[in-house]
Amino acid sequence: MLIKKLSHILAISVIAFLAVLLWNTKSSQADESSKLLNSAAIQKIVKNGTLNVGVKQDVPNFGYKNPDSGEFEGLEIDIARKIADELGVDIEFTPVTAQTRGPLLDNGQVDLVIATFTITEERKLLYNFTTPYYTDAVGFLVNKDSGIKTFTDLNGKTIGVAQGSITRTLISELADKYGIAVNFAELGSYPELSVSLRAHRTDAFSVDQSILSGYIGSKSELMDFSFSASDYGIVTKLSNKDLNNYLNSLVEKWTSDGTLQAFYDANGLEPVTETDE
Repeated sequence: MLIKKLSHILAISVIAFLAVLLWNTKSSQADESSKLLNSAAIQKIVKNGTLNVGVKQDVPNFGYKNPDSGEFEGLEIDIARKIADELGVDIEFTPVTAQTRGPLLDNGQVDLVIATFTITEERKLLYNFTTPYYTDAVGFLVNKDSGIKTFTDLNGKTIGVAQGSITRTLISELADKYGIAVNFAELGSYPELSVSLRAHRTDAFSVDQSILSGYIGSKSELMDFSFSASDYGIVTKLSNKDLNNYLNSLVEKWTSDGTLQAFYDANGLEPVTETDE
C-alpha cells in the first residue's frame, strides 16, 4: 500500500515538474519572440505598415501570379501572408527571378525573399537563411517522344536551365560522375524553358521537381530520377540578423504545429525525403 502511495506521489511530482518545464520553455520562447518583435529592423516594417516580399510569379504551387485573377498564389505566397498577419501589416509582392532576387534584396526594394531560394554554404556568406520550410530535389522534364528515360540517356543532349540558378553546376558535377557530356541552354524564366522543351529546341528542362510538376503537359513527363536534395529558406540581408531570427522562430513554430503541412496539402506539395543519386 505504501509503495502504491509513493508511486502515485512520484507520478504527480513528475507531471508537475514537466508542466513547469513546459511552461518555462513556452514563456522563454514568448519572451524571445517579444524581444525580436521590438527590434529596430522589425519595428521599421511595422511602422511602414507593409511587408515587401520578393516572390516568384511563374512557379505553379510555389509562387504564381494567376493570369485569370491577377492574384499571387502558392506555398510561398501563403507563408508570406502568414508572416504579414503575424506582424499585423499589409503585404506587397515583388516578382523576382533567380537572377534578380539577390540584387532586389541587396538594394532594399524587398524586406525578404521567399522564392525557391536553395540554401547553400556559399550563399550563407552573402545572405541570412532561415531553417528550411521545404525540401526538394533536382529533376528533369522531357518530351514523351524523346526516348529519354535515364540520366545517362542525356549524354550529348541539351538541357534547359534557368539563368542564375545552381542547377547547371549540379548537373555538370553529376554528369562528370556518370562519365557523360551534356550541353546547356540558359534562359530567363521557367515558361521560356517550358516552351523551348515543347518546341524541341532543348531535350530536357531541369530544375527542382516540384517546380517542374507545374509544367507537365500532355506531351511531356517527369523522368523517374531525381538528385541533390536541397532545402528552401526565407532570405534576408546578411546584416538583418533580428529579422532572420524572428522569421526562423516562425518557421520552427509552423513546422511543429502543423501550419506548414497544411500549406503543403493546400498546394498539393510533398517534400522530398530521398533521391536516386
